[in-house]
Amino acid sequence: MSKWGSVTRRAAMAVAVAGMAAAAFVAPASAEKSKPIKVAAIYTVPVEQQWVSRIHKALNAAQERGDITYVYSENVANTDYERVMREYAEQGNDMVFGEVFGVEQAARKVAADYPEVAFVMGSSFQPQDPNFSVFDNFIHEPSYLTGMIAGASTKSNVIGMVGGYAIPEVNRLMNAFMAGALSVNPDVKFLVTFINSWYDPPKAKEAAFAMIDAGADVMYAERFGVSDAAKERGIKAIGNVIDTSADYPGTILASALWHMEPTVDTAIAAVLDGSYKGDDYGKYSFMGVGGGSIVFDESLVDAAVVEKVKAKEAEIKDGSFTVEINDEEPKSTM
Repeated sequence: MSKWGSVTRRAAMAVAVAGMAAAAFVAPASAEKSKPIKVAAIYTVPVEQQWVSRIHKALNAAQERGDITYVYSENVANTDYERVMREYAEQGNDMVFGEVFGVEQAARKVAADYPEVAFVMGSSFQPQDPNFSVFDNFIHEPSYLTGMIAGASTKSNVIGMVGGYAIPEVNRLMNAFMAGALSVNPDVKFLVTFINSWYDPPKAKEAAFAMIDAGADVMYAERFGVSDAAKERGIKAIGNVIDTSADYPGTILASALWHMEPTVDTAIAAVLDGSYKGDDYGKYSFMGVGGGSIVFDESLVDAAVVEKVKAKEAEIKDGSFTVEINDEEPKSTM
C-alpha cells in the first residue's frame, strides 16, 4: 500500500513528523503576489539525474514564461540541506522546491520557522500546515504500460530490473511494471536488484550485465547505466522518468515519463493568488492530469501489442482501469 491508502512503513518517522506538524501550525501568509515570484530549488544530485531533471525542466519553463525567477543548488549533501534551505528562506524566496527523503525532520523544522515561505518537497509523508507541501513520482500508470510492452517482447521470459534504493518511490514503479508484464505474459520471471545509490551508472551497468548473463533479454532501467549494458549486449531496455531513446537507438522499447509541470504550475498559481497551503501534490503526477505519459518505439514493438497498450492507456485515463499502488519492496521471482 502507499500513502494513498494505509500507511504502514517508517512508523517512527511518521510519528515524529506528525508531532512536528501539530506543534508547528502557524497561519500562512495569504496575500496575493505579483509575477514573477522568487523560487529556489535544492537538489541532492546533479540536475541531469532523471528525477531531479523533471523538476528543473518544469521550473525553467515557468521562468521562461515570466511566472518566476529561479535559482537552484545541486549536489547538496543531506548534512548541508537544512543550512541551504534556511539561506534560501532568508534571501526572500517565495517558494522552495526540493526532495527531502533523507532529511525529513530537519526540512519540516525549517518550514515551521519560515511560515511565509511555500515549501514544495518530494516526500513519502503527509503535508504539514501551513506551508509544507509534498509531491512524489506517481508514474505507476505508465510504468504498468511499459511492463506490458516488456512482457510481450521478452523471448527468454526473463526480465532484469535494476533500481536505486528499495524505497516506495522506486518500489511502486517496479511493482506496476511487473504487474503490466504479467498481465500479458504470465510466464515471465524477474531478476531484481538495488544498487543503493541514486547516481552510480558504472555500478548499475555491472548489475545489468550480471542479469543479462543470467538470461534476461529485456532490462528495466530505473537507473542510468542499465541501458548502456543493454545496448552493448544487443538486448532491449525500458526507460524510466525521462526519454533516452535518442541516446540508445534501437535499444529502448518504451519509457514511462514523469511531467512535473502540473505540480509546479499548480503550486505557483496558489502562491500567486494567495491560496497556498500545505497540500499533497502527488495526484498531479497521474496520467489523467498530464503528470505521466508513455512513449514507445512502434518500430520495435509488435503492432498488436501497441494496440493493447493504447487501449489500456485509454482505460487508465478515463478511470475504468486502476493501476494498483504497491510500495512494498519487489523481489526476484527466479
